[in-house]
Amino acid sequence: MLSFITRPWPWYVAGPLIGLIVPTLLVIGNKSFGISSSLRHMCAACIPSKIPFFQYDWKKEVWNLFFVGGIFVGGLLAMAFLMPQGNIVVHPQLAGELATYGITDYSSLVPAQLMNWQALLTPRGIIMMVGGGFLVGFGSRYAGGCTSGHAIMGLSTLQWPSLVAVVCFMIGGFTMANLIMPQILSL
Repeated sequence: MLSFITRPWPWYVAGPLIGLIVPTLLVIGNKSFGISSSLRHMCAACIPSKIPFFQYDWKKEVWNLFFVGGIFVGGLLAMAFLMPQGNIVVHPQLAGELATYGITDYSSLVPAQLMNWQALLTPRGIIMMVGGGFLVGFGSRYAGGCTSGHAIMGLSTLQWPSLVAVVCFMIGGFTMANLIMPQILSL
């Protein structure tokens, strides 16, 4: 049973399960799916201020906070009980390319050369963590939602802005992975 949970699920199982989130949320209470909006809800709940962006009835969206909390707890449980033993399997061609940048340790979910305190305090680490975090936050706010909200909820409800956002997310991802990230890794 545990091996069923730890190995990747085929697209024809995972895709419909993710897709069923949309009609379930719409039927249950006409709710929209998205993760980035939960940060706004948390700020509205925790930071009493007169900022108009945070002045709304966040309690109507408390279900989203429980959803995000469940994702966090699920991640902790998966890390504690479902971590694979030994190194993570990386495609040999990708492993060869990453080795040219000095990335060879796949003993955790993120290569150790990228995710440790010493790596964080290097120019590469600062660019990746601080710059990347800023760009993700800015991009999701500018696009009016995150990739999950636009790609899962927006596309399934045939929203034109979501199609534009998803196309831009894909272009940005391809550009980052193929043009920008090699430059950052070579620092």
